[in-house]
Amino acid sequence: MNKPQRLTRQTPAHFGAGIVHMGPGNFFRAFAAIYTQEAMQSAGGDWGIVAVSLKSPTARDQLQPQGCAYTSVTLSPSGSHTDIIESIVDVLVAPENPQRVLDIMSQPNIRIVSLTITEKGYCHDPSSGNLNLEHADIAHDIEGGAPRSAIGFIVQALALRKAAGAAPFTVMSCDNLPDNGQLTKHVVLQLAQQRDPELAEWIDKQVTFPATMVDRIAPATTDSDIEQLSEQQGYIDLACVTHESYREWVIEDNFCAGRPNWNHGNVSYVNSVTSHELKKLRCLNGTHSALAYLGYLAGYETIADTVADPAFAQLCNKLWKTEIIPTVPAPSGVDLTDYCNTLLARYRNPAIRHRTWQIAMDGSQKIPQRLLGTLCDNLASGGPIDGIALVLAAWIRYVSGVDENGDSIDVKDPLAEQLRAVTQSTATPELLVKEIVNVSAVFGQLPKDDSRLHTALVKAYTTLLKHGTKEAVRQFVN
Repeated sequence: MNKPQRLTRQTPAHFGAGIVHMGPGNFFRAFAAIYTQEAMQSAGGDWGIVAVSLKSPTARDQLQPQGCAYTSVTLSPSGSHTDIIESIVDVLVAPENPQRVLDIMSQPNIRIVSLTITEKGYCHDPSSGNLNLEHADIAHDIEGGAPRSAIGFIVQALALRKAAGAAPFTVMSCDNLPDNGQLTKHVVLQLAQQRDPELAEWIDKQVTFPATMVDRIAPATTDSDIEQLSEQQGYIDLACVTHESYREWVIEDNFCAGRPNWNHGNVSYVNSVTSHELKKLRCLNGTHSALAYLGYLAGYETIADTVADPAFAQLCNKLWKTEIIPTVPAPSGVDLTDYCNTLLARYRNPAIRHRTWQIAMDGSQKIPQRLLGTLCDNLASGGPIDGIALVLAAWIRYVSGVDENGDSIDVKDPLAEQLRAVTQSTATPELLVKEIVNVSAVFGQLPKDDSRLHTALVKAYTTLLKHGTKEAVRQFVN
């Protein structure tokens, strides 16, 4: 029996590059790259994507032997559907040849630089939104030389375009950050100001930073996914991605150098993305994090496994009804209760193996956006906070590095060492809660010394220690 061959591009690319995308991971390949292919198929245009990996060569090593083509696998309870995506024209690894990345970003045909670099890729303080000037990559980029951070590459490429008298490109964040366009502009301008105040002024006047809201569940690809695709299609695709059928993209239509015709599959162009961002960050991402930490501690591998436990499904419904929805202004035409019902149905999709450990990563960067805004609003209004307190208590338990069975947890977080040190140096729940809330990089937006918050966190953490996660969730929902 012949061994299956690698997937290869079906036809040579008949379009030029128009987008540089930083962070060519699963979500980008399951979302924006697909939309861009559809846009070029329907309306033409040279909007091919040069994908740039800022750290790892993995995406390049997977994609280049395949001519940068890959398979998109849509998973639903009734079965799967595959498409070959060919909108990527090249993949670069920035640390290997940073000048090559700058050369391409400096070319006038590149009209958009887009980002899916996760929250930590912005090298900022999540509680304040300011660029962390002490971050090792940012400190390096301030000094000059070959950039290391995404923000550094953007600033340097814009400097080169300004010096050449060329028009700028649009910078478009597609990450789960509130006001992601404004935040990206803010950190870019802060770095530019450190390098050259005249450049910062030019960027402020000439470059646009549209905000976006992106929504599609795309789990990390597993060896099993690759093997199953090979069995079904007869080829090997190490770069394949799996995702749900649902997708939604809300875009602030503010592009200084044009954009593809992304008018497909639940795309909305709006003047302000804010209410859509808040809806998604608090309703979806907030409960995703809740299920990740509590589900992981309870021994559930995936989100679908977690909500199959009725108590955890009730947890979502109670969080939405009592703590989250009251803090979210509904976007025009959106019924938030219906939206949350749809979310729970998406979580229950057994074909989507979205692992709790994957969502739990980098919590120190995610929690301020996903949970603390809701918490602050309820503290200010006198609304309930016990549900969010339980989620935060689970996160505290998680970052301690030891689960409730005494087994070690491999905590993936930029602040992992600091957080573990805090959790291991305190003798009582009261002291632990006080010390952890004093970690300003995470909790800086919270009101100081709020007795109601302290009491709720201590109670939730004590319940987790005494009764275990499953019982703590059942006590909360009953």
